[in-house]
Amino acid sequence: MTDTILDLGPQTLVVARLAEAVTDEQLSAATPCPDYAVRHLLGHLVGLAAAFRDAARKDLGATTDTNPNTAVPDIGPGWREELPKVFDELAEAWRDPDAWTGMTRAGGVDLPGAVAGAVAVDELVVHGWDLARATGQEYVPDPAALEASYGFLRAAAEAPDRPAIFGPVVPVPDGAPLLDRTVGLSGRAPEWRP
Repeated sequence: MTDTILDLGPQTLVVARLAEAVTDEQLSAATPCPDYAVRHLLGHLVGLAAAFRDAARKDLGATTDTNPNTAVPDIGPGWREELPKVFDELAEAWRDPDAWTGMTRAGGVDLPGAVAGAVAVDELVVHGWDLARATGQEYVPDPAALEASYGFLRAAAEAPDRPAIFGPVVPVPDGAPLLDRTVGLSGRAPEWRP
């Protein structure tokens, strides 16, 4: 997982820039997430950012109790303003060392703060890749976030009770770029194209 506090700010900026470049025509495009078009992926990013912001603050309630698989998310009319704002709040919340300690909740699951932080980083890295790939953009994740995501996914892949939230691992050669290995561990094929 992660034993240190990681600044989510650089990775939220990467994903916010990708989202800013999405055109209205791309909102219905396919993504590597089988049930999501780009608009649904963006809606998921808004929701997960709010949930993990509140998980960091230990402000448990509707955002942290909702299972993300209960409905296909979508964007609202103000998503272009809402997403960067909630990303800023997410990054700021995880800069507090207390966010990484004790217990919290996200997606209706109680978990240690450090694990919640690792999940938040992983979500940003992997869904950043999803968004970039779906919209034909170059993707260079924050190196520290990518390392943390890879470590989190590698540990999950090696766990005897691999969480159901991940698809089956897609084999990727050991010498492949770290991003490809991370994407493969998340259950995605690095060569995916729309």
